[in-house]
Amino acid sequence: MLTEQQRRAAAARLWTAEADRAPVTPLVRDWPAVTAADAYGIQLINIRRRCGAGARITGHKVGLSSPVMQRMMSVDEPDYGHLLDDMELTGTVAAARYCAPRVEVEVGFVLGADLPGEGCTPADVLAATERVVPALELIDSRIADWDIGIADTIADNASGAGYAVGEGRDPRGLDLRAIDARLTTGSGELLAEGRSDAVLGDPAASVAWLARTVARFGVPLEKGHLVLPGSCTRAVDVRPGHTYRADFRGLGHVSLTFE
Repeated sequence: MLTEQQRRAAAARLWTAEADRAPVTPLVRDWPAVTAADAYGIQLINIRRRCGAGARITGHKVGLSSPVMQRMMSVDEPDYGHLLDDMELTGTVAAARYCAPRVEVEVGFVLGADLPGEGCTPADVLAATERVVPALELIDSRIADWDIGIADTIADNASGAGYAVGEGRDPRGLDLRAIDARLTTGSGELLAEGRSDAVLGDPAASVAWLARTVARFGVPLEKGHLVLPGSCTRAVDVRPGHTYRADFRGLGHVSLTFE
């Protein structure tokens, strides 16, 4: 475990890395004792700093929601980060704002009611969801070369950097476990494809996991919030000058262009 002073030092390092677009070495190099609990504390220090500067929390994101990623990180459950209003992206985005950006394809959940915390189930998630939306998440690492362990990614807001969502639809009548997704370039070149059940077998299960987990810290998932449950395809490196379009069968599409 780290001291509060060490947590603040680590948070300051990540804050500066993001502001200067200058990635840093993994946190464990200087703080070998860092734990997942420390990392969430570090994440919250920077989230509170951003909110103090005027940003607003608009939801949460789940990472490491596939068994492959969990094995790679040597963990047995996902992690989570925060979504803020200043992370929402539309249209054309400057790739130079980020360190090493990648895009992921997700089925997002827009809540029409608060979710229960302890004991939250996928059925509760469906009952509270106003609409599901096609989403692109922009991930980035303020750790150099994506050389991350579990503490690094948690502390770094679960590698969250931005998000874009399409219009979406009511989830009732849609099998959320069987949505085929494709990520293509603006010219139609296929970059990645997958299915929504790659996310814990059911993306609603990922949202329920998140609700139960953040409830331990007194954090609710609230009406109006967006929840990104994890990617159903592999992440793809962003290249300036390219458009990335995600198409979801029965749900719609969303795209971003990077300059």
